[in-house]
Amino acid sequence: MSLPGFFDALSDEHREAVAKLLTEVEFDPGTTIFTEGDEGDAAYFIDEGDVRIELELPEVDTESVLRYEGPGATLGEVALLDRLPRSATAIADTRVRARKITTDGIDELARREPAAALALTLELARDATAKLRTLTNQVSDLMFAVAPDPVVDELVGRAAAAQRQFAGWPEDRVDALLGRLTSTFVEHAQALAEATVEETHIGNAGDKTLKNMVAAQGVYESLVGRVGAGPLGTDDATQVTEIAEAVGVIFGLVPVTNPVATAYFKTLISLKSRNAVILSFHHAVLGVGTKVGELIHGVLEAEGAPTDLVLWIRKRGSRKLTQQFMSHPDVKLILATGGAAMVQAAYSSGTPALGVGPGNTPCWVAPDADLAAAAASIVMSKSFDNGVICGAEHNLVVDRQVRDDFVAQLESAGAAVLSPEEAEGFLKTVIDPATNRFRGEMIGQSAATIAGFTGLERPYEIKVIVVPAVWDGEDSQLAGEKMTPVLSLFEVSGDDEAIALSRRLLDFMGSGHTSIVHSNDPDRIAAFGAAMPTSRILANSPGAHGVFGVTTGLVPSLTLGCGTFGGNSTTDNVTFTNLRNVKRLARLVQPGAGDAHHPG
Repeated sequence: MSLPGFFDALSDEHREAVAKLLTEVEFDPGTTIFTEGDEGDAAYFIDEGDVRIELELPEVDTESVLRYEGPGATLGEVALLDRLPRSATAIADTRVRARKITTDGIDELARREPAAALALTLELARDATAKLRTLTNQVSDLMFAVAPDPVVDELVGRAAAAQRQFAGWPEDRVDALLGRLTSTFVEHAQALAEATVEETHIGNAGDKTLKNMVAAQGVYESLVGRVGAGPLGTDDATQVTEIAEAVGVIFGLVPVTNPVATAYFKTLISLKSRNAVILSFHHAVLGVGTKVGELIHGVLEAEGAPTDLVLWIRKRGSRKLTQQFMSHPDVKLILATGGAAMVQAAYSSGTPALGVGPGNTPCWVAPDADLAAAAASIVMSKSFDNGVICGAEHNLVVDRQVRDDFVAQLESAGAAVLSPEEAEGFLKTVIDPATNRFRGEMIGQSAATIAGFTGLERPYEIKVIVVPAVWDGEDSQLAGEKMTPVLSLFEVSGDDEAIALSRRLLDFMGSGHTSIVHSNDPDRIAAFGAAMPTSRILANSPGAHGVFGVTTGLVPSLTLGCGTFGGNSTTDNVTFTNLRNVKRLARLVQPGAGDAHHPG
């Protein structure tokens, strides 16, 4: 057996001894080689293929890739040396062939040939030290923005040149372009939904199709006929004329949970405001991202628009590459849709950013609510796309007076409301004890699939799972965001307790995003709205549909600002008006003339 080049520094005698310890292994694409937190019991020397190194993050929409390793690389040598738990996860990105050496093998070599074991250990240590130096350089690059990746400079430069050509397009020509894009998006909504589910195994194709269609047609209808750039009008009283101008190149993060709809949305609002956009798809949706990008380029070319107006990162992404795009001097704005860590990285990049916080919507079912309508609304919303909508209901806050009747209505609508015994077994199965959150394999799966996995049974199709809960304010898997068709159910007595618990849940997670109330009392609804630290307060509406404007009058958007409640810069449902600079041409107004405002 020939040895990897890693062992070239060893003597022939030591190389021969080490060769006896190596075993050949193969991994299919997508196979986990080792997992963060696992015992460090082996190292791997890659002969063929690429391996993705990731962090295990609780946020499915945060880019977790640290780097890629290929032939000649060594994996896991640090854990092999210190025998401590793994610090990252290694996944075969392609088919991988490697040689494996175990701690038991090294221990045996130390007993049998200590000089060879020492030589091997020194080489492993040198490799680990080299990686540490590389990591130090990467951190320096992130902090001080040195030596951008050529891919970054090229794409940003192309986008900037295209935007300059596009900036002067008249409104009717832009609307025609957006109309043709929308028709193409709607035509391919189902095929791209199916491709998304096939690639990610998250959500369901039927609901993603509807989401894609609404993201295209609904957003387009909110834009067409409006002024995207140029003079917006003059106020007769102040004689101030507002003039809108594009910001330039926008960098748009696209999450794994809603990749196609988000890409549609960011493309339409960017072009309406005369910007170029570079889309950065989560690494798990690069395939469907390329399909979307190619569709867009086909329309741009047919309409005589610069195709570089919409670009996407085709290179396998990493956190370093994303950071270099976000901090590039010619990227003027970041549209950050994703996990909290990615949004924080956008805000910390030095480039202006519009980001969103996590959802964790409390849904108060007041004693005067239409219980049947509320239950049907909640089940429809939380089951939509298998529960991955952050604005859907996460925590039911139910008045004790109507608790039993409401549970009966939930069950009639297809919910499995668990008994205390069922809840205990369910949580033991679906919660990862290391993170105290739902296991990653539960994210975006149907309630029926989760029920089958956990052994839950009902004499009807289970659409959502409701887990009765109490909460003492400590970290709880049931009090936080659940990207699954699972809801917690808390009992309260009276309006004050309901509002207080809703605020506590938002303080724990989801402040600024969305809250919901089901009630027929306008005063009760108004009191709830006044008390909630959220940008969207829905009354008697399903959450998933209401936040997007399908069942409410809100602006259709897939970037839902959380304001300073959630550490964001806006409470808006972000749209094209957020992606431009508005200049104000102010004319001389004589003091005291007419009704014009003047300094007092």
